[in-house]
Amino acid sequence: MNRHPIVVALRALRQTVLGPDARPERPLLARWPGPARYAAPVGLLAALGLFLITLTVESDWGLPPPIALLFAAMTVAPLLALPRRPLLAWRLTVLALLVCTFNAPADQAWPWTPPLALGSIAVVAVVFARVDRPVLAWVVAISTVPVLTLVHPDNRVPVLLLLGALAIVGDLIRRNRLSRHALAAQAELSEREQERRAVLEERTRIARELHDVVAHHMSLIAVQAETAPYRLTDVPAPAAAEFVAIAASARDALTDMRRLLGVLRSETTGPQTAPQPDLTDLGAMVDAARRAGLPVTLDAEPVDNDRVPAPVGLAAYRIVQEGLANAARHAAGAAVRVTVRVGRSGLGVRVENSPADARPTADGGSGHGLTGMRERATSLGGTFTAGPLPDGGYAVAAELPYDVEGGDR
Repeated sequence: MNRHPIVVALRALRQTVLGPDARPERPLLARWPGPARYAAPVGLLAALGLFLITLTVESDWGLPPPIALLFAAMTVAPLLALPRRPLLAWRLTVLALLVCTFNAPADQAWPWTPPLALGSIAVVAVVFARVDRPVLAWVVAISTVPVLTLVHPDNRVPVLLLLGALAIVGDLIRRNRLSRHALAAQAELSEREQERRAVLEERTRIARELHDVVAHHMSLIAVQAETAPYRLTDVPAPAAAEFVAIAASARDALTDMRRLLGVLRSETTGPQTAPQPDLTDLGAMVDAARRAGLPVTLDAEPVDNDRVPAPVGLAAYRIVQEGLANAARHAAGAAVRVTVRVGRSGLGVRVENSPADARPTADGGSGHGLTGMRERATSLGGTFTAGPLPDGGYAVAAELPYDVEGGDR
């Protein structure tokens, strides 16, 4: 948009003289709903009283009744339009100041009746607080025309100073109101953003727990079903076919779950500190993996849960769980070693498998497992590494510090 000063000034002049009123940010008396119910009847009664007072003054000036009625109506009309159409009320006020003056008594210090003068001050004060600066400048300039042409020279300076003061105060009120509205809008946006982030974090938590728990057990089911014909002797052909079908169903369930995780998982997440399994449950998990046909060796020192924070124990448990699930999927038949070392300032976790002697029993996966393990480690301020070993095996390792508060939350 062209911001040339002349163009802006001409547009502001057109808005001032002919343009529509901008809708007020909020109705008058909106903060007081109780009194606002009586504002309309009280305002009408006040306008009627002002009309009668003006009519009396104009009659005392010797104006004919039709002219006196017209001038009284022109005095009251701006006040009636002021609550909803302040710019229109100002235009009617300027017209009244220019018209309702002739035949005033010669001994009068002002060319207008007191109701018209006081009502005009009220109108311009409201308008100054409602319009933007370019329009405000034109309103002030046009408002000085009746003052410079009709007011006695001895009284012009005080009136002009009053107009200037009202313009400054009105502009400050308008800027303050806009600032409050902007802050309120920003606060609302921040609240919505916090709600959105909370939803994303909850979805991430669901995705992580779903993968850590369900994928682990489904992988073991697939491994156990596919290796059952080799571990058990004299398995009938129909039973072997059933095992193959079970394994296929488990792999299909894993595939569907990974698609769901792709929808649920977000890019950022925070640490999970809810009560969950800890390091004392590693033995039971390793035993379950052995029963499923996965040769696992656990090398772990006795753990004092009072020494290891709950979030660290949970993260270590989930990393070992995911490491066993990955070994079962991608290196079926390979020996797996789980190592847990409790240090003075942190916990070390390592899951490694030897080169696979059998083909993988599940598809290549989508990478959610490594992502989840890395997220758990880094959310606690720790480190995570994963990669192949020189002998052809694979290992994942994490260092989890005890100072949970220092993690990236």
